[in-house]
This record gives sequence, structure tokens and C-alpha cells, in this order.
Amino acid sequence: MLEIVEMVQTKPRKRVHDGMSTTSRIIKRNFDVIVSALGILLLFPAFLIIYVLLRVVDGKNVIFRQERVGYKGKLFTLYKFRTMREDAEENGIPQLCAENDRRLTPIGAFLRRHHLDELPQLWNVLIGDMSIVGPRPERQYFVDQIMEINPEYRFLFRMRPGLFSMATLYNGYTDTMEKMQIRLRMDLDYLENRNFVLDLKIICMTVFAILSGKHF
Repeated sequence: MLEIVEMVQTKPRKRVHDGMSTTSRIIKRNFDVIVSALGILLLFPAFLIIYVLLRVVDGKNVIFRQERVGYKGKLFTLYKFRTMREDAEENGIPQLCAENDRRLTPIGAFLRRHHLDELPQLWNVLIGDMSIVGPRPERQYFVDQIMEINPEYRFLFRMRPGLFSMATLYNGYTDTMEKMQIRLRMDLDYLENRNFVLDLKIICMTVFAILSGKHF
């Protein structure tokens, strides 16, 4: 833990500038609604295939629901296709998913590897809990740990959490506190420099990475 603190220890910032104007944020939200609605319609066959496959092989609890911290620090329910056994956190203590995690089901491992488990989050985008591009939402348990090291995490509450992010593209799944701190610094950089063109770039890069089979 000490090594992480030393790695991220910088002069605290009293405020972080948001690179998007009010008008740009309105355009971004309208874009989110259009893209998520089209995504749900066009990808409905994929939703149906995955749903039926999980229902037949892994049981009836196909959709995974979990509370995450979102816009303005408020909690919301995030939706995913279930990829882990239902007793994955039987001791009640939140755990991060590691590479080759034994708690993953065979189908779940495939879905996670290709990010197909995230498809239900298009609904989160449509109803305003999330955005297509933004910092990945985290659970309160881990938010508290991150903020103990770097309280600048609070600045991320100015944005809706996202389905895609530059931090996820380059930092992958955050299975350690060190990666969480790196992700935070990248997300803060996004906040200060974000614009509609950057969002389009992140979307294109992420879609290309997924279609090309890149694991991240």
C-alpha cells in the first residue's frame, strides 16, 4: 500500500477543470440516447442468444445486478450478463476479478474476454445512469479505498460513468489497487481534456480493439 501511495502522491488539486462546455454535455447526452437505443435494437439477436445460452447452461439468474457509484456520487444499479458463479462472494467481502479467475463460469469467461457481458449496460446508458464514454463505475467499497489514497476521485462524480474509457482500453481490468490508481489518473486527464471528438476516437479505438480480438 505504501508503494502505491508514493507512486500517486502529487500536490493535491483543489479543483479540476471540465473540458466539456454545458452545450457539449447536452450534445453528448443526446448522442448517448441515440447510440444506446440503436445498439439495443441492432444487437437484440445477440442479447437473445446470450440470454438463452446462459439460462440453459448456468441457470435462471442470467442478469447480474450490482450497486455502483455514479454521477454526482449517487448509487445506481448496473446490469451485466452473469459471468461468475452465484457464490462468487459468499463471504460478503467484495473481490476484484483477476485474470483466469476460478469463479468465472466457462461461458462467463468467454463473455468477459470479448466484453459481451457489458451489453446490458446499454440500458444503463439509455436511462441516464451511464454514458457511452466515461470512467468505469466502481463499487462504494473500492471507491472508499481509492479515495483514502487519492481523494481526487471525487472529481469523477462530475461525469456519468461510461461503457468505454481510454483507461480501460490501455489499463485493462483493474484487478489491483495500483491499477485503480493509474486508472484514476487517466480518468482525471480525460475529464480535463474531454470533447466530442475525443469521445468518438475512444469509441472507434475500443470497437476496433474488441473486433480485432484484443484482450484488455
